[in-house]
Amino acid sequence: MIRLRLREIAEQKNISMSQLAKLADVDYRTVRKIFRDPSAIIDSDTLDKLCWALEVTPAELIEYKPTAPLIWQKRMGLAGEEQERHQVEEEEQESDRKPQ
Repeated sequence: MIRLRLREIAEQKNISMSQLAKLADVDYRTVRKIFRDPSAIIDSDTLDKLCWALEVTPAELIEYKPTAPLIWQKRMGLAGEEQERHQVEEEEQESDRKPQ
């Protein structure tokens, strides 16, 4: 899954949605959409403007967590309850790998 960390970064920098929209010269509704849905699709021009306004690189703004696309989840029989179980198992494995 690919998601934008727009809300987190803006909050860290104490920048409101309206301030960000003005700084980036991006429509307020676009910023609000991304705040509400971090997986929203945006074009590269908008990404560039947001990065410039927040003084971050695209790599800092974009978060990627490997997740099989829905079509593959269905093919692998992971849709629904099985998908949730699979995600829980992955999270457990990930937490086991982290040093404590």
